[in-house]
Amino acid sequence: MIPGSPELDYTARVPHPDKVPKAMQSQDSGPEAVNPNQSSPGGVTGTAAVHRSGRAWFLLLFMGVLWGLSFSLAKMATEGGAHPIGINFWCCLIGATILVTGGFLLKRPLPLRRDVITISIICGIVGSVIPGTAYFYAASRLSPGVLSITVATVPLMTFLAAAVLRIERLSAIRMLGVVLGVVSIVLLVAPSESLPDRSAVPWVLLAIGSALCYTIENLIIAVRMPPDIPVYSIVGGMFLAASIIMTPLVLITGTFEPLILPWGRPQWAILGMAMIGVTAYGLFLYLVSYAGPVFASQTAYVVTLAGVMWGILIFNDSHSVWVWLSLVVMIIALALVTPDREQAIKLRRRRADRKTA
Repeated sequence: MIPGSPELDYTARVPHPDKVPKAMQSQDSGPEAVNPNQSSPGGVTGTAAVHRSGRAWFLLLFMGVLWGLSFSLAKMATEGGAHPIGINFWCCLIGATILVTGGFLLKRPLPLRRDVITISIICGIVGSVIPGTAYFYAASRLSPGVLSITVATVPLMTFLAAAVLRIERLSAIRMLGVVLGVVSIVLLVAPSESLPDRSAVPWVLLAIGSALCYTIENLIIAVRMPPDIPVYSIVGGMFLAASIIMTPLVLITGTFEPLILPWGRPQWAILGMAMIGVTAYGLFLYLVSYAGPVFASQTAYVVTLAGVMWGILIFNDSHSVWVWLSLVVMIIALALVTPDREQAIKLRRRRADRKTA
């Protein structure tokens, strides 16, 4: 899982609230703990009332801003001399330690079943080892803002691939979003004045290749996800498998980054990325159970915008008009691809039917 995790297809990978650990579900008994199927006196549905609540919006903004910081932390780690392979190894290992330990504490350890082990290994390779390493290589050459725009292509590519494979139905509006996503990338790489250096173009394409791997991971989880296993358990298994696979890789290549005191900027950045990824993902699952997957999907916009803003604040990034235009077009594309509430309900029903078939 990429630090900054717009790698998620925010509707395809969302678990049903019943699969979210009880410790992560809302225990409120006050006016915000509304049954989504009930109507308020004013005729507003419970879900809409939750969407309007201050807590839901605070969590959405906090989580998006936090995730967006990871792009700048990736830049810090690579500029500080840490090797992309070593960075990816530690992010996977720390994430695996937290999630696997959390599963035991919640009495939901990762089951050692063949289907769970298989999907963990496959997603560990496709969703962490390959794209994570490529992502950190790209982070060493691109600004955090540009990187956040490229990673925002994941939901667009996921929908397109799902539609081609007939996992989801084609929609003219959502296809327009995919087209605008392509336009956004063209605006980013085609004009000679867009990027500070034309040598950055291959690294933009590498970042998009990384996003393509996350798209494949999304499709695998959407189709092969064991229905009785929480998503956070699979992510923990994925990180664990990736850590095991990458251990000989960092030793053979000599890219192991020792986290020994006193820590410098790269070590703190690595720890920050790992902690942010796990924390923000946990908040995302909580927001899904509290306000619904469609509301939570708006995280994609916040993450992309925050990635650009953090780059300006931390690195004093200055972008051309083409990059800003690319950002605007990408936000519109994300808005069009994100399904509305009725579409999301139909998608979840179709996925449930496939799992029970």
